[in-house]
Amino acid sequence: MITSTVENYLKALFLLDQDGEKEISTGELAKSLTVTPGSATSMIKTLAEAGLVEHRPHYGVRLTNRGRTLAVHVVRRHRIVELFLVEILGMDWSKVHEEAEQLEHVVSDEVIERMDVLLKRPAFDPHGDPIPGADGTLPNRSHCSLSKSNVGQQLSVARMNDQDTDFLQFAEKHGLMIGAKITIIEHNKLADSLTIKTSNDTVVLGLSAAANIEVCDA
Repeated sequence: MITSTVENYLKALFLLDQDGEKEISTGELAKSLTVTPGSATSMIKTLAEAGLVEHRPHYGVRLTNRGRTLAVHVVRRHRIVELFLVEILGMDWSKVHEEAEQLEHVVSDEVIERMDVLLKRPAFDPHGDPIPGADGTLPNRSHCSLSKSNVGQQLSVARMNDQDTDFLQFAEKHGLMIGAKITIIEHNKLADSLTIKTSNDTVVLGLSAAANIEVCDA
């Protein structure tokens, strides 16, 4: 039986390596799920026995084809639920992640399909994360990190890698919403910061914060 715990582990492995090109260490997996390495090791053994992951001791773990299919299914549910909560129920984009974490395990496939139709088959969730199609494919979008962008560039906010409530509320306060047009005014190398002009504000971001925002050409 595929439990919510199993789904969470599969989803975490997918999010740590969406291209399926590397093995994830037990420590990295445990950190992403906020569990002990011992708990992660025990679950990895269970997943391997079920044919959902391949595990090489001292090297790492990766999803099998079956495990990846199930993981993408959970990711799709999570991101559709997030967008539904924002677009249809009017919830704050900074607060829907935790709600979706619960609902992704209990909402039926039929309800997810109806949400998807109501939302007109969206490609991205409220934070700019790609929503897998029903066939498991992911939409493509060319992004780069805001921290690596150049002075004078006119860009569009495309994705938030940090979905912590405080960070998202900070971004919204300063006009850094998905789709917002921004211009980089200054890169202060001594302070490791960027000064950014939005439609209604000028904000200074540390490079560590800017690294959590992905942008594309405006």
